[in-house]
Amino acid sequence: MAQILVRNLDEQIVERLKERAQRRGRSLQAEAKEILTQAAGIGFKEAGSLVRLWQKRLTGREIPNSTHLIREDRER
Repeated sequence: MAQILVRNLDEQIVERLKERAQRRGRSLQAEAKEILTQAAGIGFKEAGSLVRLWQKRLTGREIPNSTHLIREDRER
């Protein structure tokens, strides 16, 4: 795993992160890691898994044609 070092972080930010981590029952490092992970979004592999999951959930369902709704909306 890679490491990251953040220099010159304002002390107030560090304190707020510590408080946030404490509220969630995490260490400061674990909280920062979670924030960075969420900010980076999901990866290609995870996105593929979600696509396959939704394909399974929607298989066999009739999906209505929304063309008329889109046209109606454009005419407003």
